[in-house]
Amino acid sequence: MRLIIVESPTKAKTITKFLDSSYRVESCFGHVRDLPKSEMGIDIENNFQPKYIVPDKAKGAVSNLKNLAQKADQIILASDEDREGEAIAWHLVEALGLKNSKFEIRNSKQIQNSKFKIQKITRIAFHEITENAIQEALKNSREINMNLVDAQQARRILDRLVGYELSPFLWKKVARGLSAGRVQSVAVRLVVEREREIQKFKQEEYWGITAIMQKSKCKMQNAKVETKLNKINNKTISKLEIKNKKQADEILKELNNVEYIVANVEKKQNKKNPPKPFTTSTLQQTANRWLGFSAKQTMMLSQRLYESGFITYMRTDSLNLSSQFLKDAQKYLIKHLGKEYCLQNPRIFKTKSKGAQEAHEAIRPTNANRVSESIKDNQQQRLYKLIWQRSLASQMPEAIVDATIVDVDAVKTRQGLVFTQYQFRATGQILKFDGYLKIYPEKSKEIELPNIEKDEKLNLNKLNSEQHWTKPPARYSDAGLVKEMEKYGIGRPSTYAPTISTIESRNYVIRDDNKKLAPTEIAFVVNDLLVKHFSNIVDYKFTAQMENNLDNIAHGKTKWQPVVENFYYPFHKNLEDKNKTINKTDIMPEEKSNEKCDKCGEAMIIKTGRYGKFLACSAYPKCKNIKSMKENNKKIDKEKSEELKKLEDKYKDEKCEKCGESMTLRNGKFGPFLGCSAYPKCKSIKNIKENNNSTGITCPVCNKGEIVQKRGKRGIFYACDQYPDCKTAFWGKPTGEKCPNCKALLIKGKDGEVKCSNRECN
Repeated sequence: MRLIIVESPTKAKTITKFLDSSYRVESCFGHVRDLPKSEMGIDIENNFQPKYIVPDKAKGAVSNLKNLAQKADQIILASDEDREGEAIAWHLVEALGLKNSKFEIRNSKQIQNSKFKIQKITRIAFHEITENAIQEALKNSREINMNLVDAQQARRILDRLVGYELSPFLWKKVARGLSAGRVQSVAVRLVVEREREIQKFKQEEYWGITAIMQKSKCKMQNAKVETKLNKINNKTISKLEIKNKKQADEILKELNNVEYIVANVEKKQNKKNPPKPFTTSTLQQTANRWLGFSAKQTMMLSQRLYESGFITYMRTDSLNLSSQFLKDAQKYLIKHLGKEYCLQNPRIFKTKSKGAQEAHEAIRPTNANRVSESIKDNQQQRLYKLIWQRSLASQMPEAIVDATIVDVDAVKTRQGLVFTQYQFRATGQILKFDGYLKIYPEKSKEIELPNIEKDEKLNLNKLNSEQHWTKPPARYSDAGLVKEMEKYGIGRPSTYAPTISTIESRNYVIRDDNKKLAPTEIAFVVNDLLVKHFSNIVDYKFTAQMENNLDNIAHGKTKWQPVVENFYYPFHKNLEDKNKTINKTDIMPEEKSNEKCDKCGEAMIIKTGRYGKFLACSAYPKCKNIKSMKENNKKIDKEKSEELKKLEDKYKDEKCEKCGESMTLRNGKFGPFLGCSAYPKCKSIKNIKENNNSTGITCPVCNKGEIVQKRGKRGIFYACDQYPDCKTAFWGKPTGEKCPNCKALLIKGKDGEVKCSNRECN
């Protein structure tokens, strides 16, 4: 019997299909040895030697494999081809007791040339689970690559040293249950710093001016041209050039009595290059944007696809595609789409990642002819389809787009002289040849412009100005955070998804309504502490350099012990110093509250713990009473319920203006409103002006609506209830009084200061 050991039952089942009865494929169910959870498990004084144990969950698998190994003529270690897989192979040798005179790790040539029939251990690696790949791997087995094992071991030891020494410091100085990590803490820093950018952001008003023009001798719909103001006095305007309504109105006034003459028509052909095949990072990003999958979900699904033999190995930095796949892709494209959709020579992509191994491949289907419908699971099917589309698209011609730019001058004549102060621009594009878009459709809007010639006069159909506000940076999605981590060199393909899962499970980040990552209160506290006192741990460059050091270990350029030693001793010394000099009250100052302890009558103070703020008795340790802040908010919730009950009684006889059915009270993101009871047949809704959102102030712009309180992503703001017809909005609460200088509404800011809502007014 020849025993093949892999990590998972699914992988074992797939490989078994390709082998004869002389082989037996068994699963070890992942790692069979690890550092103990009950202690550090690292002998620091003995050159950082790890003390590995067989965890309880792995003992059954190890016992079974030991029995099978005794009966086997040959043992083949077939774990994944990356550092983690190499380490699993090495741990199997150690855990199964195979490292002795009877069991030697040998490669295929040694086996073929051996004159003695002894039990042999070999290591095989492959990046796809297909019959050809498995047979080829068996012919070219090798020894365990100890450089890869050492790189994985160094990462594990570094992470254990940081976690087991820094986490207790956080428990003591901040709150119990907190954790810190060499990569996770840097990821938290990225999320916290983005949130601070959002908090510091100051919204700016700006206006855009558009004009719909039409060919003078044609009244057909397709003769219209949508343009935007592009230049003032021959200077291209910036987005924030027109700062307020007053400026916009002045420009509109000047544009009403002018002629619109085409100044220039530029036509050119643009090429859109196809995307590169997927790496781990780009797969996670694209699956998040296109399919809404989290990084963790993408890796789970891709693992199943790989183990079932549908795709190549999913943890990779490489952009390589095998020569066989390139041939198969070419045949598929010619057969199903035609020669015009196939390249004469394959497109080769150069891998830029420092840590990438060129022998590995990008993520691709194992069979170019296999379409997604052959996969039963819906989510796996969707992810496979994306990988299949991207892989084939990378070997297709560019898409060709006919682009047109039309510049239109607003010409004014005074006393026989011609003035051109304003210029509008229209852009259009038509897809001439879809190329790779045939198989990998990307969202793009086609805008066809009518046939317009230079010096042609256009009629003005409509002139419009629109108010806009600058937007703060967006919170990170999974895709955004993975991209940022890759940009800074933080982590490797195998660590992106686990890092996001870790910071989420440990309550450093939560998901907002749009599934974006938002830092918790404790994330700010811990991040600020680490940045101030343990700067290397959360320094982007330092973390990236450590990844380079691990790559050097994997490539055999350096030993793992010096890398660990150079990091540990300065870190440990700093930690000892900070333990002596930092007090908890320096990090977590106590806040006063108006609450009294219901047990002893002393004042309650606000403290911050792992899960946010809570109330604690100031008489601690005599009184250990604590209270959730949520309990304190029950009174507020009760008051809100009573208000809703009153509104419900008030509008119980309200009828829908559209269909006559009764209206029901509903509570939405912006407060209570009335909705038709016949929903979804009738989607009529009606705002309730009588609720607490009302300010009683008439909108100064449209003079029809009322300014009401609303809540958006950035908090409370005040806006006209006639939106979207009227887009008037204020970030401060209007007082109802007008500015004596410009007559705009006065508003009260967060600091309580009353100021003019017109930013141009002093």
